[in-house]
Amino acid sequence: MSEENSSSPPTELRYVQYTAEKEATYLSAIRQLMSKDLSEPYSIYVYRYFLWQWGDLCFMALDDADNLFGVVICKLEPHRGGPMRGYIAMLAVPEKHRGRGIATKLVRMAIDAMIERDADEICLETEVINTAAMKLYERLGFLKSKRLHRYYLNGNSAFRFILPLRENAVLVYGDE
Repeated sequence: MSEENSSSPPTELRYVQYTAEKEATYLSAIRQLMSKDLSEPYSIYVYRYFLWQWGDLCFMALDDADNLFGVVICKLEPHRGGPMRGYIAMLAVPEKHRGRGIATKLVRMAIDAMIERDADEICLETEVINTAAMKLYERLGFLKSKRLHRYYLNGNSAFRFILPLRENAVLVYGDE
């Protein structure tokens, strides 16, 4: 389906887990939504890399007409042979629908799914100028771990955030 384009807020959203069967219906809308919000352009292969391997860790917010109101794309794998690290690769909600808890719900669903799959920690990066995202992640318990100078193609720096889920996953600032 399409990325939503009505200016009126939906009455109720459904939050659904991504599955491979949904690619033909939603991949274009996901790419369109992400391209408006993310600082980097991604090819279709990047989306497929995440969605084909870790679709069960990716969630969408849909209205009753199946329009896309938000998406989170994640993965989970061992980090350097050590802890199982979840990674929130992409999160987007249309600007006019922010502040309504959509992103919070999507991230919480992703965190819960990664916990069910025995994640030790979850990490992500966000631009240092994205204060709304930083506040969201801090409210959810993420800790600022590291500043990554000129991390993005647009020249902006990023902060890496870590959500330790187990005692052995706690990192010292800058230690990775």
